[in-house]
Amino acid sequence: MGLRERKKEQTRRTIEDAAFRLFAERGFQATTVADIAAAADIAPRTFFGYFPSKEDVVFCDFDATFDSLAGALRERAEGVTTFDALRTWIFEMFSEGGDGALDPHQEIRQRLVRENESLASHESHLLGRVEELIRAAVAADLGDEDHDLRPRLVAAAALAALKAIQPLDPAEKHAKPFGDEGVAQLDEAFAFLDGGIAALQERRAGARTS
Repeated sequence: MGLRERKKEQTRRTIEDAAFRLFAERGFQATTVADIAAAADIAPRTFFGYFPSKEDVVFCDFDATFDSLAGALRERAEGVTTFDALRTWIFEMFSEGGDGALDPHQEIRQRLVRENESLASHESHLLGRVEELIRAAVAADLGDEDHDLRPRLVAAAALAALKAIQPLDPAEKHAKPFGDEGVAQLDEAFAFLDGGIAALQERRAGARTS
């Protein structure tokens, strides 16, 4: 990374840190872009050079995480299923030492989403993009088009399963690396999803031979 890129990355992190500090102190609605810019010692127009909106600051790591997941699904070896690749990616990202396990803003982000309908809606939109990504990968596994019913069903179930294994206490979500219980829950979720795919494949194979 060159000097210019390092400076841009430093400015981005400064904006993020300033924003989350203000969000924690004042709340999301009471914090303006001008407030964030002043706290980060930049002009408001500079803020918009890095983030389109306040909502995008709250989910500042989403694009990098999304691109990482897309790469993991796209580059999986032949014979590696969507959920094999997803499981490996999750542990690389969120187990101890992974980028996702080191997110310093996650607890504040979760609180903000609970308290603000606009942020909850924005999060749902972002999760929809993840579901679309999984749907395309599952379609490739099944030999379907990604708009077909089977990959849509499996992708929706996958997102529901991933939400279901999150801690009941929102403050604990992603706050620490996976423990033994988290590993077991993740394995159960993916066993369920892989089993569903296998059942769909068997059903189609049976229909072809009948």
